[in-house]
Amino acid sequence: MTGKLIGVGLGPGDPDLMTLKAARAIGAAQVIAYPALPGTASFARSIAADLIAPGVHEIVIEVPMTKSRDPAQAAYDLGAERVAEALEAGQDVAVLCEGDPFFYGSFMYLYARLADRFETEVIPGITSVSAASAAIGQPLVARNDTLAVLPGPMDSDEMARRIDAAQAVAILKVGRHLARIREVLDTRGLTAQARYIERATLAEERILPLSEAPDPAPYFSMILVAKGSDPWL
Repeated sequence: MTGKLIGVGLGPGDPDLMTLKAARAIGAAQVIAYPALPGTASFARSIAADLIAPGVHEIVIEVPMTKSRDPAQAAYDLGAERVAEALEAGQDVAVLCEGDPFFYGSFMYLYARLADRFETEVIPGITSVSAASAAIGQPLVARNDTLAVLPGPMDSDEMARRIDAAQAVAILKVGRHLARIREVLDTRGLTAQARYIERATLAEERILPLSEAPDPAPYFSMILVAKGSDPWL
């Protein structure tokens, strides 16, 4: 029999925000796999470190951050091959994924390569959007409101259209795009209603008005926007 592929959502970073199901899956897995930037420690592994049993086989999937998709796709091809070897040997593999596996999660790329060949389970995790909303103390949506979740690299004109159509906005992957995003929000008169947060739930968490946000921002940063003076009442 082959092993089971388990995509484990770790939540936004604070280990205490991991679900009980995720913790059990990590503790029971025979093999642990996780992404990392080449030559650096894995953020995903650091979240789950206290749950990984001694002697468990670990598969590091080094994924470069480049504008071209080809190097990352090649890394996931290689990672999928290594994970498949363990699964074919009858070992369960828990793949660690920050946040939620299917919400901008790295696990989805392994899922696309392996789920049609092996038994697969996906354990959801708390998303960065929920974590940021809680940290800021800002509800996201109520009643018939709509929430737009936008990636920072999105084209400015398209971003503006999506912002105009929603009552609340979460902009992820801010990074080097902060100045351009701030310009889009400023032209719509939304800068005062926008809050910036980086590394939500971690010791390094920082919350600022958008006007005071650092440029460039770190990759793990987000902007939340609530339209109107009191949109939640």
